[in-house]
Amino acid sequence: MSTVLLSTAEELHARVRHGRRAVVMTMGALHEGHATLIRTARQIAGPDGEVVATVFVNPLQFGAGEDLDRYPRTLDADLKLAEHAGADAVFAPPVDEVYPGGEPQVRITAGPMGERLEGASRPGHFDGMLTVVAKLLHLTRPDVALFGQKDAQQLALIRRMVRDLNFGVEIVAVPTVREEDGLALSSRNRYLSPDERRTALALSRALFAGRDRHAAQEALRARAREVPSTHARAEALSAIGESRAAADAHAVATAAPGGPAAVRAAARQVLDEAARLDPPLRLDYLALVDPSDFTEIGDGFTGEAVLAVAARVGTTRLIDNLPLTFGAAS
Repeated sequence: MSTVLLSTAEELHARVRHGRRAVVMTMGALHEGHATLIRTARQIAGPDGEVVATVFVNPLQFGAGEDLDRYPRTLDADLKLAEHAGADAVFAPPVDEVYPGGEPQVRITAGPMGERLEGASRPGHFDGMLTVVAKLLHLTRPDVALFGQKDAQQLALIRRMVRDLNFGVEIVAVPTVREEDGLALSSRNRYLSPDERRTALALSRALFAGRDRHAAQEALRARAREVPSTHARAEALSAIGESRAAADAHAVATAAPGGPAAVRAAARQVLDEAARLDPPLRLDYLALVDPSDFTEIGDGFTGEAVLAVAARVGTTRLIDNLPLTFGAAS
């Protein structure tokens, strides 16, 4: 299979379409995370469909002092990776193809969700991201578009835009791809020195600590539901060798309303320790949010949630997140 490189929408529109077109949008510097997206797109499109990967470094989503100029541009390597992963075409338009006449005067506004977390740290970022995603959806005309869960807030906003503005496209989320040591794959990882990379592992370790604390708490609740709060309960605990501590844990588990505070505390401990490393981790935010609007969840929350973190190590800013489920939906 030979992957064709296209630079104009006219070239893309001239291609004969037989099945579904699946699009993976990237800013280039492709890695295994992008390859996973493309392979998933290939499965969705099927042998008769078409997979298009876009490569476009969008100037609208870079704020003052951010890394637009030094953002890696590796189109030849990107084309090879996309071909190996199963893409039929790479659409790599120049800036004037996406923004003819200069920066657009009319843009997509992300709204209140776009002002939280990443939006608070990078004002205007999500407006620029949604604007280019909307334009690329129009330019590529896909049936389905795939995005990684690593950029959870971005994914939530794209889904909201597609729903609110009636885009006729299916949005598919693909789980975060990690290196063997847990670090989430990112094009920005290449900026890290060996020492900085060791510090950066605290992001994923913090998320795993929060997840493990949550899993332990949910396991205690499950056990509490299985054993009646009667004399028979005490006998049952004794019969399986449980200590008095187990009974105390039972009481704590059933009394705790939801556990978000404990999850945040477990993750925060890892991040606090990383702040004392050399080089240190400089935390931007740690948040446990409702994925529908990215507001912080309270102790009585039940349902799907996202534990998200952003931090700087050296001059590199990194983000990561994990999905969790609380309460009755667990």
